[in-house]
Amino acid sequence: MRVLAVDQGAKRIGLAISDETGTIAQSIGYVTSIVELLRVAGEREAGKILVGLPRRLDGSASPQTERVEAFIATLKEATTLPVVKWDERLTTAQATRVLLEGNVRRKDRKEKVDQLAAQLMLQSYLDAQNCSGGL
Repeated sequence: MRVLAVDQGAKRIGLAISDETGTIAQSIGYVTSIVELLRVAGEREAGKILVGLPRRLDGSASPQTERVEAFIATLKEATTLPVVKWDERLTTAQATRVLLEGNVRRKDRKEKVDQLAAQLMLQSYLDAQNCSGGL
């Protein structure tokens, strides 16, 4: 089953998809609405949507956490696919660091950071699921 990962940024929704075996995450770009997200989920034959839940380092909720929780509630109403939350602490910082090390220009980093964060988050989810025995 393919898993579609979502990293909701301020302006864009970064996307990544797993392979059918649930082993490898691949960035697939970004969208700007739930309608587009669901279209991609259908086109890519996703069986589950994984949404990154931002938390502070101590695990507490932030205003961004509340915004993503509202997004998740709307998404759950719009689809019959299972929607799963996943801790995404530091994925955006990690994605930014990778892009900086790759000498990606500032303008291009803004477009790529959410999709790379989605890929990093999805890979951590897949790794955890494969270690525990299944998706």
